[in-house]
Amino acid sequence: MKAGMYIAEKKVQTESIEKPVAGEGEALIKVAYAGICGTDMMIFAGKHPRAKAPVVLGHEFSGTIESIADNDHFHRGDRVTVEPYLTCGTCAACLAGQYHVCATLRCIGIDKDGGFAEYVAVPIHRLHHLPNNVSDEEGALTEPLAIAVHTVRRSDLKVGDSVVILGAGPIGLLIGQVAKQAGASEIFISDISPYRLQVAKQMGFTAVHAKEEDIKEAVLSFTKGVGADIVFEVAGTQATANQMIQCIKYQGKIVVVSVYKQAPTIDLAAMHFREISLTTTRCANSNDFAIAIRLMEKKIIDVASLISHKLPLDDIQQGFSTMENTDISLKVLFHP
Repeated sequence: MKAGMYIAEKKVQTESIEKPVAGEGEALIKVAYAGICGTDMMIFAGKHPRAKAPVVLGHEFSGTIESIADNDHFHRGDRVTVEPYLTCGTCAACLAGQYHVCATLRCIGIDKDGGFAEYVAVPIHRLHHLPNNVSDEEGALTEPLAIAVHTVRRSDLKVGDSVVILGAGPIGLLIGQVAKQAGASEIFISDISPYRLQVAKQMGFTAVHAKEEDIKEAVLSFTKGVGADIVFEVAGTQATANQMIQCIKYQGKIVVVSVYKQAPTIDLAAMHFREISLTTTRCANSNDFAIAIRLMEKKIIDVASLISHKLPLDDIQQGFSTMENTDISLKVLFHP
């Protein structure tokens, strides 16, 4: 079969490899669409601590069940999306039902061949049905939407809260949409990409160009010098690590979503004097996936507007080069 392989730093290519066979407890999925994620870009840059070449990338994908053992819930031909998480089932987090922070969490498309391929074998218990009115393209964005759902729920956002989102990539824009549905009264979102900020404006957010405006001053002006109730840090830079503290109100809550390539310096003293809370979010769980699918089914959240490019898998190198240019891209999907 055809597969999109990570070969070396800054090098991905399409190769012909053996079609996988579903093992016990697995289903074979014929991939419809698979999206490039920020984690894939980290792998592409040679910065991921676990991903080792050669590996088939892709952990955000949708498809159709090609083969599966007798099962009460899933059958051949069902349209599905996949939780890409591989867990041990025996650590303290797994035993407590928090498998998404498993002590040895691994991921399809990082530690095991993933969805940038015609077929991929996945655990049956990580499958989710896609409703008829959710397209294959939208289904490929279930995982990032589930992360946004998980993130907003961990923030304890309350109706009327003001929100700042630092980073207008796909996750940041999805967090904004989920936060709006959760009752946020005002949503500021900052970035340095005019294209991404234009999409943010179209979604009804207050967009701030971080190179032309001061996000801190914009937020303080709107909140009469107090600061935002909640800040979501989704850019992963030292600048945004500073801004998340500058924009937050006393006893406000910061949620760090980014995976930093380099550890930032954090002004804990500034947090201490205002009793600021800081929490983090890693990925998502089965309940978050179910909510994400329901939000797409009810057309409450718009994921289709995030899809900037759809490319054949043969153009995998072009797809990654496109994703590096945030002035033209948001979410690149491959169609194997």
